[in-house]
Amino acid sequence: MIKITGLDKKEFVINSEHIEKLEQIPESVITLTNGHKYLVKESNDEIIRKVIEYKRKIFIGDVR
Repeated sequence: MIKITGLDKKEFVINSEHIEKLEQIPESVITLTNGHKYLVKESNDEIIRKVIEYKRKIFIGDVR
C-alpha cells in the first residue's frame, strides 16, 4: 500500500499491486486493474519511487 495525495489535498492509500497504468496530463492519473481512475498530485516518477520503496520493505520484511 502506498500513500497518495488527491487533487483535494487529502491523502489516501492504494494497493500498489492493482496499478495497471500511470498517465501524466499534467496531473498523474492512476488506473487500477478494476478500471477505477484517480487524479493525484504526485508525478509518475514519485509514484514509481513509492511503489519500489514499498516493495523493497516487503522483500526485506520491514513493513511498518
